[in-house]
Amino acid sequence: MNVTDTHVAGTDVPDTDVLIVGAGPTGLTLGVELARRGVHALVLEGAGELFPGSRGKGFQPRTMEVFDDLGVVDALHAVGGPYPIGMIWRNGERVGEHHMFDPAEPSEDSPYNRAWMVPQWRTQEILAARLAELGGRVAFRHEVVGVAQDEEGVTAHLSSGGTVRARYLVAADGGRSAVRRALGIGMTGETVDPSPTLVADVRISGLDRDNWHVFPPGDGVDLLAVCPLAGTEDFQVMARFPEGADLDTSADGVRKVVAERSHIAAEDVTEVRWVSDFRPRAALADCFRDGRVFLAGDAAHVHSPAGGQGLNTSVQDAYNLGWKLGAVLKGDAPAALLDSYEEERRPIAAQMLDLSTAVHRGEVRRGGATRQLGIGYRDSSLTVETRGAVGEEAVRAGDRAPDGRVDGVRLFDAFRGPHWTLLALGVDAPGGGVGAAVPVVRGGAHGAYGAGLFLVRPDGYVGWAGDTPDGLGAYLGRFGLGA
Repeated sequence: MNVTDTHVAGTDVPDTDVLIVGAGPTGLTLGVELARRGVHALVLEGAGELFPGSRGKGFQPRTMEVFDDLGVVDALHAVGGPYPIGMIWRNGERVGEHHMFDPAEPSEDSPYNRAWMVPQWRTQEILAARLAELGGRVAFRHEVVGVAQDEEGVTAHLSSGGTVRARYLVAADGGRSAVRRALGIGMTGETVDPSPTLVADVRISGLDRDNWHVFPPGDGVDLLAVCPLAGTEDFQVMARFPEGADLDTSADGVRKVVAERSHIAAEDVTEVRWVSDFRPRAALADCFRDGRVFLAGDAAHVHSPAGGQGLNTSVQDAYNLGWKLGAVLKGDAPAALLDSYEEERRPIAAQMLDLSTAVHRGEVRRGGATRQLGIGYRDSSLTVETRGAVGEEAVRAGDRAPDGRVDGVRLFDAFRGPHWTLLALGVDAPGGGVGAAVPVVRGGAHGAYGAGLFLVRPDGYVGWAGDTPDGLGAYLGRFGLGA
């Protein structure tokens, strides 16, 4: 997939409403979300191309729901696959199996039931192509080295000596975020594991692609895991080393560690395509916003890769922020709406950091919590629940809006797009409707919703819920909606 022709070339970078720094999954997701709203945004990337490695390779069910809404889930399904069963090896023999994630069955309200593997480089290609389809742009070889802001906007200073002016800037430039450092925003965290880890994308002859091959520590060597990357001919190699070890990230170094820790011969590693190393840590930015600048993804929170939470939390940061920026920039909502980004996302990031660390340390399994379907915003200032007693399992304001079929309409189809949606289930919809910008789905009491009125936000969460329309109009007015 070639997206070169969609990129801004040269040294001239146009001013924009939203400047997104970083063309990883977070920045590209935000670019897509803004582009489909008609917001003038530009993604800047310091490198000369999209990231070439597999690093973040797993999407949880909630993130697949996000990608369904953004129009890329079919493309991701076409090039990815489920996580393979782990195969444990000792002395060249298969000795047992290991399931990475607890099994779960799909249901009407949760159609995406399992983690889905797509190498990060391919995810970025798909998101970049979707961005181009919507008229969005990526500018490569433009590194942001400083920012200055005033009451009207933000000026980004580039390594080339040029500047870009935007009304808002979003730092999606990774765990070593230059924007975050320029603003002086600290990160509080801990080392999850002092052992450094080598990760590489390789090609291996003679090794089956049906399993995630695990070679446990023993005989003076540490862990080696070799995972077939769905939809490719590659394997991802992960090798842990003792604390303080010097890692050889050359192609020969990768071949050597594979041969030392497994029955795979060095010459069977026929190609080494990408190599990196990292020290697992968990850290949370002290704030997610400074004036007109927002932090998203790894720039705001850094996770252990265990449990597959970091990439997913990052994509959902962008999904949360995108509709709010769109509403403010179009004049539909006051600028104060943007305060809710940090209010909603920072506690979720902290929660997911705790989960990632617990999974890494073997304290919890990769179960229901890692699917992220239970994440919600019940305590948000944007959440209004007007009903009295509601059953423990029932959907409340602030919860994710489940899928389902109501009078022949699939709810995720009704939700798809940048709009709000009103569900009138077992009760009458407001007289006169709620305006052309808010479609209404009518039907009987249904599933986890039961009966009531449920106003679903553009990001798929219930913003307002009630037995009657009382208060609904005032709530809609906060976002420039209504009849």
